[in-house]
Amino acid sequence: SAVALLVLAAAVVLAVVLGLLPRAPVNHFCAASNNQTGFLCDNRVTCIPASQVCDRVSNCRNGEDEQEKLCGDLPHSLPGYLVFRCSNPAYWVYADQRCNGINDCGDCSDEIGSLAACLPCGSEWWSCSPVLYEYCSCVPRRLCRDGIQHCLSWSDEYIC
Repeated sequence: SAVALLVLAAAVVLAVVLGLLPRAPVNHFCAASNNQTGFLCDNRVTCIPASQVCDRVSNCRNGEDEQEKLCGDLPHSLPGYLVFRCSNPAYWVYADQRCNGINDCGDCSDEIGSLAACLPCGSEWWSCSPVLYEYCSCVPRRLCRDGIQHCLSWSDEYIC
Protein backbone atom coordinates (compact mmCIF):
# COMPACT_ATOMS: atom_id res chain seq x y z
CA SER A 1 0.00 0.00 0.00
CA ALA A 2 2.93 2.36 0.66
CA VAL A 3 4.26 1.66 -2.83
CA ALA A 4 0.82 2.35 -4.34
CA LEU A 5 0.62 5.72 -2.51
CA LEU A 6 4.13 6.59 -3.68
CA VAL A 7 3.24 5.74 -7.31
CA LEU A 8 0.01 7.76 -7.06
CA ALA A 9 1.84 10.79 -5.63
CA ALA A 10 4.47 10.57 -8.37
CA ALA A 11 1.72 10.41 -11.02
CA VAL A 12 -0.01 13.51 -9.61
CA VAL A 13 3.27 15.46 -9.52
CA LEU A 14 4.07 14.41 -13.07
CA ALA A 15 0.58 15.41 -14.25
CA VAL A 16 0.90 18.85 -12.65
CA VAL A 17 4.36 19.37 -14.14
CA LEU A 18 3.14 18.37 -17.59
CA GLY A 19 0.08 20.59 -17.24
CA LEU A 20 -2.44 17.77 -17.33
CA LEU A 21 -4.00 18.83 -14.03
CA PRO A 22 -4.91 22.44 -13.38
CA ARG A 23 -2.71 24.25 -10.91
CA ALA A 24 -4.18 26.31 -8.15
CA PRO A 25 -4.29 29.99 -9.14
CA VAL A 26 -1.36 31.97 -7.80
CA ASN A 27 -2.20 34.97 -5.68
CA HIS A 28 0.08 37.82 -6.73
CA PHE A 29 -1.25 40.43 -4.26
CA CYS A 30 1.29 42.03 -1.92
CA ALA A 31 1.94 45.30 -0.14
CA ALA A 32 4.77 47.26 -1.78
CA SER A 33 6.62 50.27 -0.36
CA ASN A 34 4.54 52.71 1.70
CA ASN A 35 1.98 49.92 2.13
CA GLN A 36 0.71 50.48 -1.43
CA THR A 37 -0.90 47.72 -3.49
CA GLY A 38 1.68 45.60 -5.27
CA PHE A 39 2.25 42.60 -7.52
CA LEU A 40 4.14 39.61 -6.12
CA CYS A 41 6.57 38.02 -8.56
CA ASP A 42 6.68 34.24 -8.99
CA ASN A 43 9.77 34.04 -6.76
CA ARG A 44 7.32 34.94 -3.90
CA VAL A 45 9.85 37.51 -2.57
CA THR A 46 9.86 40.47 -4.95
CA CYS A 47 6.88 42.82 -4.59
CA ILE A 48 6.64 45.57 -7.19
CA PRO A 49 4.26 48.56 -7.09
CA ALA A 50 1.07 48.06 -9.10
CA SER A 51 2.04 50.82 -11.54
CA GLN A 52 5.14 48.88 -12.57
CA VAL A 53 3.01 46.04 -13.97
CA CYS A 54 2.62 46.16 -17.77
CA ASP A 55 4.95 49.15 -18.10
CA ARG A 56 7.11 47.38 -20.73
CA VAL A 57 9.94 46.91 -18.21
CA SER A 58 10.41 43.47 -16.66
CA ASN A 59 10.66 44.01 -12.93
CA CYS A 60 10.21 40.33 -12.03
CA ARG A 61 13.10 37.95 -12.72
CA ASN A 62 11.01 35.83 -15.12
CA GLY A 63 9.10 38.77 -16.63
CA GLU A 64 5.72 37.65 -15.34
CA ASP A 65 4.77 41.30 -14.73
CA GLU A 66 4.85 41.86 -18.53
CA GLN A 67 3.21 38.65 -19.81
CA GLU A 68 0.56 38.87 -22.53
CA LYS A 69 -2.12 37.18 -20.40
CA LEU A 70 -1.69 39.96 -17.81
CA CYS A 71 -1.11 42.90 -20.14
CA GLY A 72 -3.02 41.92 -23.28
CA ASP A 73 -6.23 43.92 -22.70
CA LEU A 74 -5.62 46.65 -20.13
CA PRO A 75 -7.24 47.15 -17.70
CA HIS A 76 -9.55 44.14 -18.18
CA SER A 77 -6.71 41.60 -18.17
CA LEU A 78 -5.35 42.87 -14.84
CA PRO A 79 -6.48 41.43 -11.50
CA GLY A 80 -9.00 43.78 -9.89
CA TYR A 81 -6.74 44.64 -6.96
CA LEU A 82 -4.27 46.35 -9.34
CA VAL A 83 -6.89 48.72 -10.80
CA PHE A 84 -8.69 51.79 -9.43
CA ARG A 85 -11.66 52.92 -11.53
CA CYS A 86 -12.06 56.69 -11.75
CA SER A 87 -15.51 58.25 -11.38
CA ASN A 88 -15.53 58.64 -15.18
CA PRO A 89 -15.86 55.00 -16.32
CA ALA A 90 -13.65 55.67 -19.34
CA TYR A 91 -10.63 56.17 -17.08
CA TRP A 92 -8.66 54.00 -14.66
CA VAL A 93 -5.35 54.20 -12.81
CA TYR A 94 -3.17 51.65 -11.05
CA ALA A 95 -4.23 51.01 -7.46
CA ASP A 96 -0.99 52.47 -6.05
CA GLN A 97 -1.82 55.81 -7.69
CA ARG A 98 -4.93 56.19 -5.50
CA CYS A 99 -4.33 58.55 -2.57
CA ASN A 100 -0.83 59.50 -3.74
CA GLY A 101 -1.59 63.23 -3.70
CA ILE A 102 -1.56 63.59 -7.48
CA ASN A 103 -4.68 64.00 -9.62
CA ASP A 104 -4.13 60.90 -11.79
CA CYS A 105 -7.80 60.50 -12.84
CA GLY A 106 -8.10 64.11 -14.02
CA ASP A 107 -11.19 64.74 -11.89
CA CYS A 108 -9.63 64.10 -8.46
CA SER A 109 -11.76 60.96 -7.96
CA ASP A 110 -8.54 59.05 -7.07
CA GLU A 111 -7.80 61.54 -4.27
CA ILE A 112 -11.11 62.73 -2.81
CA GLY A 113 -14.58 61.29 -2.38
CA SER A 114 -16.01 58.00 -1.23
CA LEU A 115 -14.51 55.89 -4.04
CA ALA A 116 -10.94 56.85 -3.15
CA ALA A 117 -11.41 56.71 0.66
CA CYS A 118 -8.15 58.60 1.23
CA LEU A 119 -6.95 59.79 4.60
CA PRO A 120 -6.68 63.56 5.21
CA CYS A 121 -3.47 65.32 4.20
CA GLY A 122 -0.44 63.91 5.99
CA SER A 123 2.31 65.90 7.72
CA GLU A 124 4.18 66.38 4.44
CA TRP A 125 1.15 68.06 2.86
CA TRP A 126 -0.76 71.34 3.27
CA SER A 127 -4.56 71.21 3.04
CA CYS A 128 -6.19 73.92 0.90
CA SER A 129 -8.10 74.56 -2.31
CA PRO A 130 -5.30 74.35 -4.87
CA VAL A 131 -5.15 76.40 -8.02
CA LEU A 132 -3.03 73.91 -9.92
CA TYR A 133 -5.13 70.94 -10.98
CA GLU A 134 -2.19 68.58 -10.52
CA TYR A 135 -3.25 68.40 -6.86
CA CYS A 136 -6.73 68.04 -5.46
CA SER A 137 -7.06 69.12 -1.84
CA CYS A 138 -3.49 68.97 -0.52
CA VAL A 139 -0.22 70.40 -1.83
CA PRO A 140 3.25 69.20 -0.86
CA ARG A 141 4.74 71.30 1.95
CA ARG A 142 7.88 71.73 -0.17
CA LEU A 143 5.76 74.10 -2.29
CA CYS A 144 4.93 76.30 0.70
CA ARG A 145 6.42 79.82 0.57
CA ASP A 146 8.01 79.21 -2.81
CA GLY A 147 6.64 82.46 -4.25
CA ILE A 148 4.06 80.65 -6.43
CA GLN A 149 0.35 80.53 -5.60
CA HIS A 150 -0.84 76.92 -5.33
CA CYS A 151 -3.90 77.52 -3.10
CA LEU A 152 -6.81 79.78 -4.02
CA SER A 153 -6.51 81.41 -0.60
CA TRP A 154 -2.72 81.95 -0.94
CA SER A 155 -2.44 80.01 2.36
CA ASP A 156 0.52 78.08 0.93
CA GLU A 157 2.45 81.36 0.80
CA TYR A 158 1.33 83.11 4.00
CA ILE A 159 0.24 80.50 6.57
CA CYS A 160 1.82 77.18 5.65
